Amino acid sequence: MNQNTPRGLRLHIGLFGRRNVGKSSLLNAITQQHSAIVSAVAGTTTDPVEKPMELLPVGPVLFIDTAGLDDEGSLGVERITKTRQVFARTDLGIVVTDGPWGDYEQGVVDALRALNTPIVVVHNKSDLGAPPTATLAALEAQELPWLCMAAAAGEGVLELRQAIIDHAPDAFIADPTIMGDLVEPGDTVVLVVPIDKEAPKGRLILAQVQTIRDLLDHDACCLVVKEQELSGALNALRRPPKLVVTDSQAFLQVAADTPPAVPLTSFSILFSRFKGDLVSQTLGALAIERLQSGDRILIAEACTHHPIAEDIGRVKIPRWLTHYVGGKLDFTTVAGKDFPDDLSPYQLIIHCGACTFNRKAVLSRLLQARAAEVPMTNYGMAIAFSLGILERALEPFPAALEALQRTRAEQQFGASSVEGQGGAQRQA
Repeated sequence: MNQNTPRGLRLHIGLFGRRNVGKSSLLNAITQQHSAIVSAVAGTTTDPVEKPMELLPVGPVLFIDTAGLDDEGSLGVERITKTRQVFARTDLGIVVTDGPWGDYEQGVVDALRALNTPIVVVHNKSDLGAPPTATLAALEAQELPWLCMAAAAGEGVLELRQAIIDHAPDAFIADPTIMGDLVEPGDTVVLVVPIDKEAPKGRLILAQVQTIRDLLDHDACCLVVKEQELSGALNALRRPPKLVVTDSQAFLQVAADTPPAVPLTSFSILFSRFKGDLVSQTLGALAIERLQSGDRILIAEACTHHPIAEDIGRVKIPRWLTHYVGGKLDFTTVAGKDFPDDLSPYQLIIHCGACTFNRKAVLSRLLQARAAEVPMTNYGMAIAFSLGILERALEPFPAALEALQRTRAEQQFGASSVEGQGGAQRQA
């Protein structure tokens, strides 16, 4: 990976703290560039400033310099809102202070811990004085790792770099994969890539590009075809492919053209596993069975784009679900970093594959949905469920398939028990 690594595959490191504690100086010091404006005037940083870089052995990272959480005025409120949005996608939080440990710092720690985000505390401007004893006591009591820096003077950079390495989530050190654990060197995977109006001109969709690269990195062969060429491609192969992966909107045709003995899934389901929680989002799809006319559904898109007539999230999925339920449903669509704070009005959340998001952002939304007791699934599973092929689409993922079958059996057993009790009561 290099400086061209997509943001969604980088370790997101958020810098949080009050105004004028030196967050921007810290960013400039560790990146060794003038990435953020530094000024003695409090509130210089407005919107979050993002700076990608390589940080070995972690790899590609993205530093996010945020506005101070103690900002003031009407614009300050908007800046604080932007800062709070960064919490959801932060893989590692750096809380910067230059003195006492107060409610602002503790609030950041509490928000990050609620999202299971590792934290490093930096006492900046240490050249002007040591951290207060009370601050160190508060950090020790909470078992928060800390270090001292004088960022403006470039002191403490190596210590901060080591702290990032030490506390980065294991997933980034382990080098997560999209398909590497599903194939062996020399295996062939057929990728079905419809070229529709939403496909970027002259290019492939990001999830497709990343899957191709992942297969090549693991010494597998990939055969890329459009849906109408799939049958001919399968017949031309001397031996069946290890797997067929399709764009979710072509699921029905591809399922019909792929022999039952060949495993089948979709890019969206692959990315549920890569960027989210496959088992959780699989069980979330079961909520479709309980939908009733008038229920509200939230469609969440990671990227912003101009919708077309047959947009998958705004047109096709609503059409398929409306047909499945047999009644009118109320759909709300959000895009990019917009996501409602209050999820209670919704009976289901359907997220895209999130190829442009980092995994932390998706996991944070899953935590928020779980706290609100609102099931959340993703495009591929919602489409496969509504078309009656979800179990087949999950065959490459035994844990998710087993969870689906077990939950369905438990629900059927529970329903049978209730019916049996009702019959016994009627007989009595």
